[in-house]
Amino acid sequence: MRIPDIMKSRMSVSFEVFPPKADKPLDPLMRILDKLYTMQPDFISVTYGAGGSNAGRHMEICKSIADSGKTMPLSHFTCIGSNKDDIRRQMDRCLELGIDNILALRGDIPQGWEGTRGDFTHASELIAFLREEYGDKFVIGMAGAPEKHIEAKTFAEDIAHLRMKQDAGADFITTQLCYDVEGFKWWMDTIRKTGVTIPIDVGIMPVLNKNSIIKMCLSMNGCSIPQPLAELISRHYNDSDEDFRKYGIEYTTNMVYEFMALGINGVHFYSLNKAEAVLEICRNCGLAYRK
Repeated sequence: MRIPDIMKSRMSVSFEVFPPKADKPLDPLMRILDKLYTMQPDFISVTYGAGGSNAGRHMEICKSIADSGKTMPLSHFTCIGSNKDDIRRQMDRCLELGIDNILALRGDIPQGWEGTRGDFTHASELIAFLREEYGDKFVIGMAGAPEKHIEAKTFAEDIAHLRMKQDAGADFITTQLCYDVEGFKWWMDTIRKTGVTIPIDVGIMPVLNKNSIIKMCLSMNGCSIPQPLAELISRHYNDSDEDFRKYGIEYTTNMVYEFMALGINGVHFYSLNKAEAVLEICRNCGLAYRK
């Protein structure tokens, strides 16, 4: 069953991992994957660095997931630095390796660059190209920002881009991290009213380290820290990392329940290559051994 069909039939559960740097061994990540497989995920997505760094290891990991027979890989792919011929070569390689799920992104513009330095400026263009070239050979996911992409001037502009990506051929949405459940509900209701009908996979960034949360929300993604999370961070700011992690796992568990109550189509855990914490949250939420 393909990813959007799973999401339409029941709530999917999936994880994201990222390749280690080129000078680091792959074995630790392979052990993490073995642990994540125990949750019987519907798929595991694999990122790569800005400008395509670690792309080779990225493909190696995707192939390992496909070869495992345990779940499907979802390969990130960006517009950064790629012309049409590059994209064709890489997509053909994906199909050769048994990788037919793509998360099509514009990608973060590397520091010092002007634009993507590729043939496409927006993810909608990449999605349309993949559909025109490959038909239904690929399942294509797209990104969504429940609190608005930081480069969009208004929510209306951002939601218009969502609709454009869907109409270009995207099959489902995976969202950026979001801790504001009420804000997420408004966004979900709003995009449904504007004709965005494809399944929504909510991105869950576990609360494990207070400094990481502050950095990811405020210096990287333009995401809010809602009052309950701000209180948690303030109340336990001077706690040890181990103690804060315990309270953060409890907070994340309750947040996942709130998202589930909204009727989302999937939960996608940004694992940060930390399997144990994510698996604990899955077990807390009753997401283990669902099939």
